[in-house]
Amino acid sequence: MKESLTLSMMKPEERAVITGYRKGNKEYRRKLLSFGLTKGTEIMMKKTAPLGDPVEISVRGYSLSLRKAEAEVLEMERVL
Repeated sequence: MKESLTLSMMKPEERAVITGYRKGNKEYRRKLLSFGLTKGTEIMMKKTAPLGDPVEISVRGYSLSLRKAEAEVLEMERVL
């Protein structure tokens, strides 16, 4: 069974699949969708900044930096 998680719960090199979006700012959700963070997309946590924010993820062959608090609208499941 896959585990539900948020971006802030992930550690470097962990992978997850986006399962949907929580309620939140629609404009920011639209921005995340434009970055390719769509349902069914696999992401990998690459690294976290020294003070913990932002984080760098790999998605669709490129690296993307996101603030944890803003990316909490992502619903994901860990890939085991």
